[in-house]
Amino acid sequence: MKVLLIGSGGREHALAWKLAQSPLLTRLYAAPGNPGIGQAAELVQLAVEDHAAVLAFCREMAIDLVVIGPEAPLVAGLADDLRAGGFAVFGPSRAAAQLEGSKGFTKDICARYNIPTGAYRRFTAAEPAKAYIRDEGAPIVVKADGLAAGKGVTVAMTVDEALAAVDDCFAGAFGEAGAEVVVEAYLDGEEASFFCLSDGKTALALATAQDHKRVGDGDTGPNTGGMGAYSPAPVMTPDLVERTMREIIEPTISGMAESGHPFTGVFFAGLMITQKGPELIEYNVRFGDPETQVLMMRLKSDLLPILHAAATQRLDQVSAEWHDATALTVVMASRGYPGAYRKDTPIAALPDTQEGEMVFHAGTARKDGQLVATGGRVLNLTAMGETVAEAKARAYALVDGVDWENGFCRRDIGWRAIAREAEPNKV
Repeated sequence: MKVLLIGSGGREHALAWKLAQSPLLTRLYAAPGNPGIGQAAELVQLAVEDHAAVLAFCREMAIDLVVIGPEAPLVAGLADDLRAGGFAVFGPSRAAAQLEGSKGFTKDICARYNIPTGAYRRFTAAEPAKAYIRDEGAPIVVKADGLAAGKGVTVAMTVDEALAAVDDCFAGAFGEAGAEVVVEAYLDGEEASFFCLSDGKTALALATAQDHKRVGDGDTGPNTGGMGAYSPAPVMTPDLVERTMREIIEPTISGMAESGHPFTGVFFAGLMITQKGPELIEYNVRFGDPETQVLMMRLKSDLLPILHAAATQRLDQVSAEWHDATALTVVMASRGYPGAYRKDTPIAALPDTQEGEMVFHAGTARKDGQLVATGGRVLNLTAMGETVAEAKARAYALVDGVDWENGFCRRDIGWRAIAREAEPNKV
């Protein structure tokens, strides 16, 4: 089977690494890819936003499956154009991708189909939003409605902070994404990520993970795209997984179909485990980053037939098996991230890896024969262990083998799960 993978981050490196292991694979292409992805796939220079060029490449190479990694091409309708051209695509249509492309759309779906989530209001002007915030008080959450590269959400602990977030959105801090604002209730609990495939009618639960959004140790500092993750998430008991499927995922699949937007691809449900049970914070319509890195390490099954089954409405014919061990990944980022940072800083050396270890590339490139850091989040040092503590120790041993003067990372990834292991009755 010939596969084209769209994307260039750590998520796509993990997908490429796993896809390359499939005995069904005859050729793997990636556009645009990165140096790590280039170890598993043939990199092609395609302008992903040029849908006609992507279609022409797929025709020329007789591609059997296109896997779209990031959210932006999905929201832009790349999957629609490829399907219209006769290609099997893993990823939702433009209409279904509104689940990530519009937070207000997702909230409306939740309200219509009784999916548990925080109370909310949608606003297209600042003053009504501010009046609502003053009435509701803090803590409260302010979200730019559209895609904002993970930076459009403010969990405001004071009213003034929430009012400032509204001003930022309507002042253009997030471009068109902030033309509408969703203000919603603050949910108190523990966050978890849940992944599930859908072919429009069938759901296949994958696995759970937890990531660390804040930039600093102890979950301090501004939010980021994610500074590390581990899987499985101990907070997600079998009972909570069953409730998440019954109360959140399955109503979404049937609701999207009923609304005329059947969903094909992966649901990445950001959950808050509250005293009432799992509640939906938000949906993403693609695999998480850095959660994909730990999921792919734990996946026993061949990924390719699973993704192909989802793309061709045959998901009821496949299953997914998982390693019981824990996988943990540590993100190394450029100093200054998530604010301004220097680009093209040299990475002098990467560590050697053993079985159960991987260095996934995210924001890297080769320039004049030198590996350089081109992004904010740059490397994902990933390892397996029988316990979270063991996986953490192996991952940080890899971190310590990186020679990159401009890099930094958190040193406490997995802290909550390790506390559970140490004293399971106290956490």
